[in-house]
Amino acid sequence: MSEPPARKASAHSVGSNQLGMRQFNERIVLQTIRLHGALPKADIARMTRLSMQTVSLIVDHLIEDGLLAKEPRSRVRGRIGQPSVPISLRADGAFSIGVKVGRRSLDVLSMDFAGNVRTRETLAYPYPDPQTLFPALEERLARTIGALGDGARKIAGVGVAAPLWLSGWRDFFDTPPDALAAWDDIDIRERIEAMSALPVEFAKDTTAACAAELVMGQGRGLRNFLYVFIGTFIGGGLVIDGRLHAGPSGNAGAIGSLPLMGRGKGQRAGQLLDTASVYVLEKAFAAAGAPAAAAHDERAMSPALRALSDAWMRQTCPAIATGIASSAALLDLEAVVIDGEIDRTLLREVIRRTGDALADFDWQGMTRPRLVEGQIGPDARAMGGAILPLYAHFAPKHELFLKPLEA
Repeated sequence: MSEPPARKASAHSVGSNQLGMRQFNERIVLQTIRLHGALPKADIARMTRLSMQTVSLIVDHLIEDGLLAKEPRSRVRGRIGQPSVPISLRADGAFSIGVKVGRRSLDVLSMDFAGNVRTRETLAYPYPDPQTLFPALEERLARTIGALGDGARKIAGVGVAAPLWLSGWRDFFDTPPDALAAWDDIDIRERIEAMSALPVEFAKDTTAACAAELVMGQGRGLRNFLYVFIGTFIGGGLVIDGRLHAGPSGNAGAIGSLPLMGRGKGQRAGQLLDTASVYVLEKAFAAAGAPAAAAHDERAMSPALRALSDAWMRQTCPAIATGIASSAALLDLEAVVIDGEIDRTLLREVIRRTGDALADFDWQGMTRPRLVEGQIGPDARAMGGAILPLYAHFAPKHELFLKPLEA
């Protein structure tokens, strides 16, 4: 496969040389259109603070490269002069593949340059057994790449979203002894690079979900927010100054690991994930003779199961509020975006009750963040994975201007 039509950042870019400046400005233009939609050149120049001449040259080059396209001319009501020509991302200008390796399921999807999901493959399982997961993943990757046809030569890469320590969840699942231990010796990135012959980017699953929300959801209007994803286990991500902040070990925003006090003397403090994860609701449903999978869909709010969901929320929402208040004191958050792989009605009720619980905290000396519903939903982790290669190839990076240390 040939390289996608991208201008990669050179590892040896020096200062603000002409090449580095051109790459950075092109990426700024692409990012502006991605965040705001189709724009005429004049609006691009205003938003990026680049000269009209520079924007015109960049746009023309990117149209020639197949990454941008001209929309039909439009005239703003009351404005005199020639109609403006909106410039948009060209959907088939590049593609990427997102892989979510989850604790209960595998998702493989392809995404075009405009953020549209083109194909989707899924596989459900009781636990992530690497001996069966990787052969299934290889088959689905091959089908996904093949389904793009000629577009396969424009694939920027594969983005993988997975928990950081898959082997550490053996106590939560009914698995054979040591069934997950093999994950300790597996480099997911290397395995997928070998089977796909494509560059692979990796992120913690909820960090990837946060990336999807940042690029295609609420993040387009927020600069600083904590992202909370309520899945089989609750987790999160962090955005600071409009940038995804992964942290030195890739685990920033791990709200599920926040300790919750309140146990008896001499007992280990629990964590937020012990209370606020859908796994807890699954167990309650199963104990009542209902399907565990009902915790993830509209059945959770049905009359038959509503009492169990209410009991879960009575524990979950104050616990999430505690985690939010602790995070707000440290990070001075603008907002907290809450999403998940649960029914939207249940999610909105969780957000409402969490807001009620936040009202009981003393906010003196800190700012209470507003709660916002996420816009991506269950696909957030796989879509966030697909965003990673596009971000690596096409998003602006200040590193383009940094002189590397001499070897």
